Amino acid sequence: MAHHPRSIVPSRRTPLSGSQRTLATAQLVSAIGDGAYYTSSALYFTRIVGLSPTRLGLGLAVAWAIGSVAGVPLGHLADRRGPRGTAAALAFVTAAVVASFLVVDDFLPFLVAACLYATAQSGLGAARQALVGGLVPEGERTAALARLQATLNAGLAVGAALGGVALTVGTRAAFLAAFTLTALGFLATGLILLRLPAVIPAAVAVDGTSADGATARKGRDGGFAVLADRRYAVVTLVNTVLLLRMPLLSLVIPLWIADRAPQLGWLGSALFVLNTVGVTLFQVRTARAVTGLPSAARAVRQAGAVLLASCAVFALSAAPVPVWAMAALLVGGAVLQVFGEMKQSAGSWQIAFDLAPADRLGQYQGFFGTGVAVARTAGPLLLTALLLDGGGPGWLVLGALFLAAGCAMGPAVRYAERDRSSWLTPAPAAAPLAPTG
Repeated sequence: MAHHPRSIVPSRRTPLSGSQRTLATAQLVSAIGDGAYYTSSALYFTRIVGLSPTRLGLGLAVAWAIGSVAGVPLGHLADRRGPRGTAAALAFVTAAVVASFLVVDDFLPFLVAACLYATAQSGLGAARQALVGGLVPEGERTAALARLQATLNAGLAVGAALGGVALTVGTRAAFLAAFTLTALGFLATGLILLRLPAVIPAAVAVDGTSADGATARKGRDGGFAVLADRRYAVVTLVNTVLLLRMPLLSLVIPLWIADRAPQLGWLGSALFVLNTVGVTLFQVRTARAVTGLPSAARAVRQAGAVLLASCAVFALSAAPVPVWAMAALLVGGAVLQVFGEMKQSAGSWQIAFDLAPADRLGQYQGFFGTGVAVARTAGPLLLTALLLDGGGPGWLVLGALFLAAGCAMGPAVRYAERDRSSWLTPAPAAAPLAPTG
């Protein structure tokens, strides 16, 4: 039988609440830096460095494609060497890479730096997820990740505001100040992560047992068990389809507004802020209903339906309506989208952890996280072609795709869960050691 976590509603305070607060602090600091970087980087590289938008887009696509491949081996490294040290090291690498952007002056150096940045970010995401798995009790992980996601959005909002200052000033010095803030943020993140309790690596030892005493998994999977886990791959693919929502507010909606109602250009950034504030305020509350695989699959199915409704409302904005009506439709669609996003996030976190062997959380979370990199790489191209060229019908096609993926998650989870114990022996989560340093 597959292993299920206890169906409990996590309390606000747990024995590991100190570790969770430290994780949240690290998340907040890195998110502030990320917000400043994401807000200002595109204009810096095009206006100051002189890259063409086409070259910038190509470089980022190549970088995130490489980053999507790096998640599994770096997650495996976290399993072998311990997630705390791996996460801290990758935060330091990210800081160094962002600092290198200060001296980038041509496409080739930018491409190299962007590939290193995407690789470090993908690995950091996998290691941080494994760190949550090692420090947070099994039944409380989704709630903990919801708090971290809320913290992430709060940090992004602050960072975006600081990046907006750089955009307003528009000088090279202002952009470099935003990049310096990002580099310092990741440097501080690494130092904060080192304050967490060390987690015993879940690596399989020579004597046939893992470092936490679990039964070793040998045989066909070799080092990277997740690459042999086709059922987990199906779940990851379904989740990747739902993650195509990611470029909507950051890219497609602003372009949609610019094409159909240029006088509403300010609304694109306002909708992004609305999304950020919504997740900050309501992600934790939304995640409380997710306590195991059945409720997680149900949340993802509901997310697919809500995202379909959101796309239908966006489709109505393609009609010849007054400007005020278009603004109202865009706000309505964005509200539905943030609700669907929170449902999908909470469900996917639970699924990603519950279907992964406890001694290989890093590589499994790295593999599951490739969906984010794929959405960042392929999403802009697919969605701009589908929505900007397809108009209202394109929105309905996207909504139907979201609904189909949401409905497919339940069967995919049951397929991945079936007979799992025949080749995956459940192992307890890694135990934290006493704090060091």
